[in-house]
Amino acid sequence: MIATNVAALLMADRHSLPAPRLLGADLGGQTAGVPASVETAVPGSSAWPARVGVDRLRAAGAAIARVHRITPAPSGHLPVRARPIAVDDFARERRLGSMPTTPLLERADALIHGVRATPGPRVFVHGDVWPGNMMWTGSDCRASIDWKTAGVGSPGVDLGELRKQVALANGEDAPRYVLEGWERGSGTRAPDVAYWDAVAALNTPTECDPPAHTSRRDKFLRAALARL
Repeated sequence: MIATNVAALLMADRHSLPAPRLLGADLGGQTAGVPASVETAVPGSSAWPARVGVDRLRAAGAAIARVHRITPAPSGHLPVRARPIAVDDFARERRLGSMPTTPLLERADALIHGVRATPGPRVFVHGDVWPGNMMWTGSDCRASIDWKTAGVGSPGVDLGELRKQVALANGEDAPRYVLEGWERGSGTRAPDVAYWDAVAALNTPTECDPPAHTSRRDKFLRAALARL
């Protein structure tokens, strides 16, 4: 994950994305004793209000659309990503019986396995887009941080995750403004929104933390399934 973060920051620097700049890396741990990297601090705050303005939601969508303009080939440290936060696979854990499940999550998992996203270009993806990984000054997104699960994949990997995250934090109306911002920033319609919303919702623990987010996750997931 440290190596992925390093590769992602180098990619961000090469394309002038708003992100920390890499100051140094010791992936073999020869100097630090463990794999390590150092990056610049970024101004702003990652605090996300419970009552967030439409401008910030749209700006969040536009910020990830800028990342998705880059179309690199997959590599060892920036592999293909088929879901957000690729180090977790909660849907698989439920299938294996190592995590409890619910009828809704079971039905959603079966449906998602029965459909495929529309083939399209693979783009640079952050991999863990949520309000806490974006630095803000007012409604201006100053940088995206924490690129440890970045890679290459559909823009839906990031868009679905961010839409899910704002649904949990800010309610059912918030995701549509993220989508508006992304589509304005990219100049195109987002592909397979319902599919990627469901993928993001499935990659959560059965019981969310805080517990109130569980019912919001389920509502977001039901809405996605209704549009599949």
